[in-house]
Amino acid sequence: MTCAFILNNDTILCQQTPDGMRPLSVALPHPNDANSSEAPKYQLGRVHLFESVVPHHRLPKPYSAVRSDSVSDSTTSQVVAYDDAAETIAISYDYALAHNIKLPSTDTTAFVAYRQLITELPAALCDQLSQAMQLLRWQADTQFCSRCAAPVILAAQNDRSMVCPICNLRQYPRVQPCVITAITRPNPSTGETQILLAHHHRYGTLKLPLQYGLIAGFVEVGESLEHAVVREVGEEVGITLKDIAYVSSQPWPYPSNLMLGFRASYAGGDIVLQEDELSHADFFDLSNLPKIPFKGSIAYNLIAQIAHEEGVSL
Repeated sequence: MTCAFILNNDTILCQQTPDGMRPLSVALPHPNDANSSEAPKYQLGRVHLFESVVPHHRLPKPYSAVRSDSVSDSTTSQVVAYDDAAETIAISYDYALAHNIKLPSTDTTAFVAYRQLITELPAALCDQLSQAMQLLRWQADTQFCSRCAAPVILAAQNDRSMVCPICNLRQYPRVQPCVITAITRPNPSTGETQILLAHHHRYGTLKLPLQYGLIAGFVEVGESLEHAVVREVGEEVGITLKDIAYVSSQPWPYPSNLMLGFRASYAGGDIVLQEDELSHADFFDLSNLPKIPFKGSIAYNLIAQIAHEEGVSL
């Protein structure tokens, strides 16, 4: 039986379980069913996900995903171990409606935003949902050739691209690399480790306490990742760095970014804000941090790594 996640923009169909809201995997019609026709491997609103995104060794046990045999008349759901039934397909809500795929609709099911789920789900599953969001959005946004404006068609099987039938231009999903950096220094008075945090205008000022985050920005054409770190930090807060080191990465589906996490040490300079981006920035003691990004984000992970090294509990 083939099952798929159901997405509606940046939300995922979930069902309430004893462990909280969990992605619901919905059974798809089998190609040999009497009421379904043979479907191509790749079509608008339906994407195949890379299985390597969910290597089984990364998934903690036990973890339960809810499976629904929604194409049958059954109203019951089956709970399955996620690492024994890794989904490899995602479809959009519009695709489900267009293909008469029955979706569960009860008091315990709802579409839940990815940002809410990322704090509770295994990292590998979040990566897979992120990939699904990005691929479905790319399909919806890539309907015409960027060279000659002709309507594009879906590529042949096993080639994830949109093809122009007029000029043969192939358009593939694009990833936007971004750097994000945790910058530390000793407190000049006490020696306690501090981390540079900034309040960005996009966080808003109406909800208190104000949220702070790390310095981040897009990689420009023709520059290395390390150069992007130096440039972004220089532009946003005006300080210089040393000991720049790559740590880890995270796919981020807003809209289609790859966040590349770095750590660096403060080298010198006074904080001078890029006022059209930030309203405040400062070095904070690890023992007295303001509100920081939510658990599951690479910003939180970078801060948590430093705090753990210093014996500080977030």
